[in-house]
Amino acid sequence: MQNLSALSREALVGELLSPPIPESAAVVLADAAPTYLSISGANVATVEDRLQRKLTVARELLLRDLHARMQSRPVMDSPQVLREWLRLYCAGLEHEVFIVVYLDAHHHVIEAAQLFRGTLTQTSVYPREVVKGALAHNAAAVALAHNHPSSVAEPSRADEYLTQTLKSALGLVDVRVIDHLIVAGDTVLSFAERGLL
Repeated sequence: MQNLSALSREALVGELLSPPIPESAAVVLADAAPTYLSISGANVATVEDRLQRKLTVARELLLRDLHARMQSRPVMDSPQVLREWLRLYCAGLEHEVFIVVYLDAHHHVIEAAQLFRGTLTQTSVYPREVVKGALAHNAAAVALAHNHPSSVAEPSRADEYLTQTLKSALGLVDVRVIDHLIVAGDTVLSFAERGLL
């Protein structure tokens, strides 16, 4: 499958708005056993494959729009945008990921990056790499985030320990941790709101 992040917004919108499979072809496709059929010499994916592709393209466009909104004003002025972006980014992931959102001195987003990928129940996070990333982006602050594929948003002791370790390590280079968010399905738990920072 083509990497959607490499496509321009115009190409994505064009693909999203492209005409559906002709109705006569859709009937043939619905009754067909093969995954791909040839119609007029062109390979056409099944109706389900085409729908999945359009949903993936729509997700990419939404992620880009939310990211642009996060960059347009300080994250803490509209924390809901960050929560929506994280919910969408982590939707459907069956493994844990650890994300760092690098912020400038005014808490505008410089970049959001997935630094680590783990298993169903854990991710190894290396404080050295988080600090290196913050310095490379010249970040004044960061928001940390990871997902719980189990859909249980409660932080574990390991999550709390990791947060304090990263806060200490980043503090040595004058980078402030403004929050650590756990994404579990539709729920986003904030360490700052819970008083865990």
